[in-house]
Amino acid sequence: MYYSHGFAINWSDRTGVVPPEDVDVIMVAPKGSGTSLRRMFLEGRGLNCSYAVYQDATGKAKDRALAFGIGIGAGYLFETTFQREATSDLTGERGSLMGAIEGLLEAQYNVLRKHGHSPSEAFNETVEELTQSLGPLFGAKGMDWMYANCSTTAQRGALDWAPRFREAITPVMEQLYDSVVRGVEAQISIDSNSKPDYRDGLNKELEAMRNMEMWQAGATVRQLRPENEAE
Repeated sequence: MYYSHGFAINWSDRTGVVPPEDVDVIMVAPKGSGTSLRRMFLEGRGLNCSYAVYQDATGKAKDRALAFGIGIGAGYLFETTFQREATSDLTGERGSLMGAIEGLLEAQYNVLRKHGHSPSEAFNETVEELTQSLGPLFGAKGMDWMYANCSTTAQRGALDWAPRFREAITPVMEQLYDSVVRGVEAQISIDSNSKPDYRDGLNKELEAMRNMEMWQAGATVRQLRPENEAE
């Protein structure tokens, strides 16, 4: 049995997924969205993946997991367990990968707008510079390299304020991790996805996000990028 996430097995008491004892149970978990995995595969470059063996009935489970990883074009493979993958993934999705970053961006944008900055200026200083300039820098060579290639005022301010954000956010991250480990987040996901009208409700939530001033400003700003001007 092949899994791309540790959720079903790790919270088997909630999902009811209990594999038979005579089969291999393996996982290769891409560290990114399915859209990114497919795009990078077509570009000839891989997305990093974790792999794990939960049950080795044949003696070849690890080899099969690695073969799956190679087959989907993994950038590199690192070993984990179903438990560690499930808990770290749910924490990341709710934290720095999606939930926390959305909350941070909204907070900064709203403060700038409250103090008279235009939607364009607020969006550029909050999102556009992050995604188009700074993110690629620390993605390529690390946060220290990004700092080294920014202005001295940016360096000093970031170094001074990073610890304040860390101290403010750490208690929330501890609460989040605890909620994941105790299965609360898993149960919320199970309950939500089990509702017959879940997709309709989700679409309404996503539409509300899309219609926020910040993301409407973003749509306009993206159209003004040089590569999009001819479209």
